Amino acid sequence: MIKSELIDFVARHNPHLYHADVEKIVGTVLDEIAEALAEGGRAELRGFGTFSVRHRPARSGRNPRTGASVFIEEKWTPFFKAGKELRNRLNLVDQH
Repeated sequence: MIKSELIDFVARHNPHLYHADVEKIVGTVLDEIAEALAEGGRAELRGFGTFSVRHRPARSGRNPRTGASVFIEEKWTPFFKAGKELRNRLNLVDQH
């Protein structure tokens, strides 16, 4: 599902809300999650999962084409851990 599909889904299930308002709501939620991660924090949506950031220290790697050694700078990467409810729903689908 992409962002526009999520907006359309929420708008269809909430006909009392204008499509533009739903778009602002979804955008605001995603912006707040991104802002929390940018500040080094985390965002938890109970039953769905937790978004956090993980540090990857600087290291040396290899260019796969030439085999030459290259330096890879440190970076922060987003990380998602699925919540228990979401994991259970996914595992029920696999059993059918």
